Amino acid sequence: MRKYLQFLLIIAITTISYSQEKVTLSGNVSDAKNNETLIGVSVVIPMLKIGTFTNEYGFYSLTIPKGTYEIEISSIGYETQTIIINLNENTKQNISLSESTQQLDEIVITDNPYKTNIRKPEMSVNKIAISTIKQMPVVLGEVDILKSITTLPGVTNAGEGQSGFNVRGGAADQNLILLDEATVYNSSHLFGFFSVFNADAIKDLKLYKGGIPARFGGRAASVLDIYQKEGNSNNFNLSGGIGLISSRIMAEGPIVKEKGSFLVAGRSSYAHLFLKLSNNDNSAYFYDLNTKLSYKLSENNNLYLSGYFGRDVFSLNNSFVNTYGNTVVNLRWNHLFNDKLFSNLSMIYSDYYYGLTLDFVGFNWDSGIKNYNLKYDFKHYVNNKTKLFYGVNAIYYDFNPGKIEPTNSSSGINPDQLDKKYAFEPAVYLDFEQQLSDKLSINYGVRYSLFYRLGNQEINTYANNQAVVFNTEQQIYEKATPIGTINYGKNETIADFNNLEPRFSVAYLLDDNQSIKMSYNRMTQYLHLISNTQSPTPLDVWAPSDNYLKPQILDQLAIGYFKELNNGKYTLEVESFYKKIKNRLDYIDGADLIANNAIEQVVLNGKARAYGLEILFRKNEGKLNGWISYTLSRSEQQTPGRNSSESGINNGEWYKTGWDKLHNLSITGMYKLNEKWSFSSIFSLQSGQPVTYPNGQYEYQGITIPSYGLRNENRLPTYHRLDVSATLNPTKNKNRNWQGEWVFGIYNLYSRKNAASISFRQNQDSGNNEAIRLSIFGIVPSVTYNFKF
Repeated sequence: MRKYLQFLLIIAITTISYSQEKVTLSGNVSDAKNNETLIGVSVVIPMLKIGTFTNEYGFYSLTIPKGTYEIEISSIGYETQTIIINLNENTKQNISLSESTQQLDEIVITDNPYKTNIRKPEMSVNKIAISTIKQMPVVLGEVDILKSITTLPGVTNAGEGQSGFNVRGGAADQNLILLDEATVYNSSHLFGFFSVFNADAIKDLKLYKGGIPARFGGRAASVLDIYQKEGNSNNFNLSGGIGLISSRIMAEGPIVKEKGSFLVAGRSSYAHLFLKLSNNDNSAYFYDLNTKLSYKLSENNNLYLSGYFGRDVFSLNNSFVNTYGNTVVNLRWNHLFNDKLFSNLSMIYSDYYYGLTLDFVGFNWDSGIKNYNLKYDFKHYVNNKTKLFYGVNAIYYDFNPGKIEPTNSSSGINPDQLDKKYAFEPAVYLDFEQQLSDKLSINYGVRYSLFYRLGNQEINTYANNQAVVFNTEQQIYEKATPIGTINYGKNETIADFNNLEPRFSVAYLLDDNQSIKMSYNRMTQYLHLISNTQSPTPLDVWAPSDNYLKPQILDQLAIGYFKELNNGKYTLEVESFYKKIKNRLDYIDGADLIANNAIEQVVLNGKARAYGLEILFRKNEGKLNGWISYTLSRSEQQTPGRNSSESGINNGEWYKTGWDKLHNLSITGMYKLNEKWSFSSIFSLQSGQPVTYPNGQYEYQGITIPSYGLRNENRLPTYHRLDVSATLNPTKNKNRNWQGEWVFGIYNLYSRKNAASISFRQNQDSGNNEAIRLSIFGIVPSVTYNFKF
């Protein structure tokens, strides 16, 4: 570790001394209309064939020889701007871009000698513009960020009407979902029908499937990095939309013009109100609120306060009431030390809560997870060929596995609190991005993470330190009986871990239009989602690593080929990946997970692997654009016996995970007919979800009991559907500020009855066994009116 860090620092010192002979051009790029900083803007100097992108806060920096240069600044959806600047000293140049308003049948692009997307050693990363997401058809007319990323290669949904998503054969809990750097533990509303992200309030999103930078840690599959808008610091705006079952509204404007801004966005569903008109006491609805305050303290200091609050409520006859949701708050301070060194200090609070009231039995249940995160990140633009990223972060976790208490406080029954759990996870990272030559660029770094499982808790001890025992007579795993306990005081260490997580990626340019890339990364996940369902549910409980639940450790290798066709009009990306995971949790047959105070008695540490081929072909220009993605992959899990006398799970053989999808095809198209009408469609096809069907039955005391074979050796039928939408922009009245549009959509156009599950039962009339398919959606039309003024 020490030698590795010394090697990185030697490179840094060498490159810094080289950069001192030059001058630096730096600044911020923002939207001319609302002063919103822009992420991922290309800043290019054609004469020198160099360039860069703006970071998450719109900052850029280029170190170049003195002289007079033409600078090209471009971003999707904005007019390309060209400026000429004379650089004799370090210069700060802020730039404003105007939205593109001119619509052309044919877009002609001059040759750009700096093919950054081909050269950059970044792979297994996908980004979809928010403007594109808003054009895509979705269920019930509600724009959905999570549904949109499932059109990308390597990403599948957990099932129709189910929350979460799976990346490269990983479980849904292995995805790190960040909203303004704060962790979101449950990403869905209404049990997966909608995501928690209001697209109106979102500025940028990026999905990392592999080659994950060292600044990210804590999950073993992917990182979905989402940033909220900052708000309009020039003018007050009001926008929103009215749909059939939900509506939304967003207000933004200046606190101090051109210095400070605010943003408030809210959504709510109201379909349950129609149920009450029919004297129906059942209801299911959600609401959420996005907020952000931004203030420019000085030329080199910016302050941000952002937050999200969301709740879902599900009620049956007022006797069963289920409430759950997320709360996140982040206070951030951006500081520019000089034209090359940018920093961001964040203090973050994240909370996921689950509550359940059962009036018919007289009890309340609540559970959840909280974390407190302090992180400090630095970005050092050493010169135009070298960037250095480094930082630290520390997360304190508070786990509440569950608390049961009577609804009537005078009942005399005492509340029953499952043991609360605590943990502390500090980490430090160092990351380099370098262009070694005109053809070769690399990114390399390391993350060093630690994890401390902390008291206050009484811990069971077991014979041979095994909380699960194997019954050799019945050939089954069973709970072990504790032989004693150890009492750990507050903040006393119960278990501790540390892991070195190297990251490496390289890009080699074959010519100006094509390159090959390769990446390797190791990730460590110290948290476990305790669930035996195939997608997250509101009742899922998180648990920390300890003496029995070991940290999951991922090693992933990927190689890819990237090509631009017809001067960037088309792009082709082909990637192949292989990854393996140690210590993936597996559950013994008949495991009881709810209200279990000794979860170690029903879980075993196994391993997992996934491998596959991904293809993404895009059409980027013209009236018709979109992409085709295809993934051929396999995801498997294995839990062998701990010794020769144990059978292991599934006889110790590899078996398909619940999210294994051999084939995954998605075709997304968008067509702009004229100034008034535009159309879009998505066709999706996936292999059916692995399931376990009964392979026989027997009778016991007059009761028919099904018997099952190996895990996940069957599949649901192939999943496919076609969604379409049309957007109407009425003729605008130039004398008024009001802008409106109508969005008409049809989800599942040909009403495919996709199986969410298949159950088996005995027909009471014929006595024959029969399979029952549960389908959630048929054809679903929708209409939404969006407005802005």
